[in-house]
Amino acid sequence: MLDSNMIPQALLSKRIIFAGTPEFAAQHLQALIKAKLNIVGVFTQPDRPAGRGKKLTASPVKLLALEHGLPVFQPEKLKEPSDQALVSDLEADLMVVVAYGLILPKSVLEMPQLGCINVHGSLLPRWRGAAPIQRAIWAGDEQTGITIMQMDVGLDTGDMLYKLSLPIEANDTSASLYQKLANIGPKALLEALVSLTEGALIPSPQSEDAVTYAHKLTKEEAKLDWSLSAHELARCVRAFNPWPMSYFMVDELSIKIWEAEAIDNMPILSEKNVDNGTLLQADKSGLYFKTESGILRITQVQPAGSKPMPVADLLNSKKSLFAVGRKFS
Repeated sequence: MLDSNMIPQALLSKRIIFAGTPEFAAQHLQALIKAKLNIVGVFTQPDRPAGRGKKLTASPVKLLALEHGLPVFQPEKLKEPSDQALVSDLEADLMVVVAYGLILPKSVLEMPQLGCINVHGSLLPRWRGAAPIQRAIWAGDEQTGITIMQMDVGLDTGDMLYKLSLPIEANDTSASLYQKLANIGPKALLEALVSLTEGALIPSPQSEDAVTYAHKLTKEEAKLDWSLSAHELARCVRAFNPWPMSYFMVDELSIKIWEAEAIDNMPILSEKNVDNGTLLQADKSGLYFKTESGILRITQVQPAGSKPMPVADLLNSKKSLFAVGRKFS
């Protein structure tokens, strides 16, 4: 990470607007603050109800901005002239956008002299859209990363300015990969900003032939589809952790899955002529399910209304529900 002594005056003199909302964005804002950049305004989504009490809660970006005495703006949208004036009145040279959650109209994108740049959690043009981390895991990608791009009116379609990659490990969940990207994103952002203000970045158009879309996750997708392979299902479990969590049904009881793995080398179980979704073995080592290809072993679960637990604890309390040979939906 570049420290403040290494930031060129060309960047320190720029008036920067930061726009972001969740913790991922706050970690990038923290890096800009630490580098002593001239942040003239912070845009974040309005306070939202959160928690069981539905109490209005400020975003992580807002809390960080207020902690450092930065001006905060929270428009519902940026379509109205009065909202857009909040941006234009700041006379910014550059706008940095990280998981803001609001669409920036063309008029706003054109306000800063150097335009608006975005930090995206994939190696574009693969996984444009809302859920790049989850889709990369589920698809079995071997690597992902951060792309810094110049924003335009399309959905993650702008020219690429900087990329930084990292491997996706076999045990990565969306939560762990999210944090890894949050750790490297600020470094990529600062290095891109330095190069941008020095005129050293050459924008690179995205290849339309390599585009894939990371559509928003749905709870319906989270239900295990036993017609998939064990490896696909194991990746689904990791991709949907911590939200919305993969699950299967036992009668009317929903069982969320925290940990599972694909097993290819259990020939005795694999050779059984039973339907996909059939429980082949149930003991303290896990629940073993027949899939389209291979065995899915589930080891950590969370029945509705309970806390996460190892399968051994589940069988102690609900063993009658998990008879070997039973087919699950």
